[in-house]
Amino acid sequence: DSAKAINLEIPMSKEEMIEVVCETCRRNNLQDAYIRLVISRGKGDLGLDPKNCSEPTIVNIASSISLYPDEMYEKGMAVVTVPTRRNIPEGVNPRIKSLNYLNNIMAKIEAAIAGVSEAVMLNQEGFVAECTGDNIFIVKNGVLITPAPHLGLLDGVTRNAVIELAQKAGISVLETTFPRYDLFTADECFLSGTAAELIPVTKVDNRVIGDGKPGPVFKQLLQDFRELVKEDGISIN
Repeated sequence: DSAKAINLEIPMSKEEMIEVVCETCRRNNLQDAYIRLVISRGKGDLGLDPKNCSEPTIVNIASSISLYPDEMYEKGMAVVTVPTRRNIPEGVNPRIKSLNYLNNIMAKIEAAIAGVSEAVMLNQEGFVAECTGDNIFIVKNGVLITPAPHLGLLDGVTRNAVIELAQKAGISVLETTFPRYDLFTADECFLSGTAAELIPVTKVDNRVIGDGKPGPVFKQLLQDFRELVKEDGISIN
């Protein structure tokens, strides 16, 4: 969808792309790895006109990655909301998965200045959108709540997997609009992302979330997610 949204034609079928990923893992002897497929418009000149690019180029990166220390998965992490707002959809739409990360990087810098690992980004209206590299969830009275995609956020693969797992587990899910107030008063909070998987948040803007420990809904979904990634997918052997 992201390629289609920017009028970029992918010069491979889905099946061919899967084989490229599998072969990269095989050649590097990787059984558990982070995969990043990068598709550009290809070789061109120094101008901005994409018509001057001959054909798209595909690069597949497979490597190990660890965004956060193990202790954060056990005890939770602290995050802050930052002044940098998420890109407006009418400008650079956050729903497009691209390497245009300047907006995210500026927020990440602000988080580092505040002494934490991750930042919560608000949209232009002041509602919670997402973090610099992860989607965000809260739990209130047993309901799993996450910002709706139209607010200006990446509709992440892991985010959607979490929603499906919650629904299968009988947990009510609400995709909606909410301000920082709902972060502060949530029973639980956690982030989701391809590299991070699921990680609990126990403090937002120096306010303790819930009882200050990873909550039961998070623990259940983390267990279910880790089971899913063991079973789902395509064998590289």
